[in-house]
Amino acid sequence: MDDDKPITEQAMETVTTAVEATKDAAVTAVKKVKKAAKKVAKKVAPKKAKKAKKSSKKAAKKSAKKAAKKTAKKAVKKSAKKATKKKKKAKKSKR
Repeated sequence: MDDDKPITEQAMETVTTAVEATKDAAVTAVKKVKKAAKKVAKKVAPKKAKKAKKSSKKAAKKSAKKAAKKTAKKAVKKSAKKATKKKKKAKKSKR
């Protein structure tokens, strides 16, 4: 420490130096973490993509099956309604 400079000025310099060093260390740490994350992402991403493809295919098949079932049920209901309406009309026309 310099005896020529006031204590407050010396303290401020010390604090400033510490802050800069901490900032540099933080930046370096962030860069390392990002690099490691990229490596992990490269290894994991292809597996996740395959799973996503499989799950999307399964979901598409399921939704197609559900839609087919619904349309079949609706068709049956509609045809039943039409048949009952025809019967009612036939009865009215006989009167």
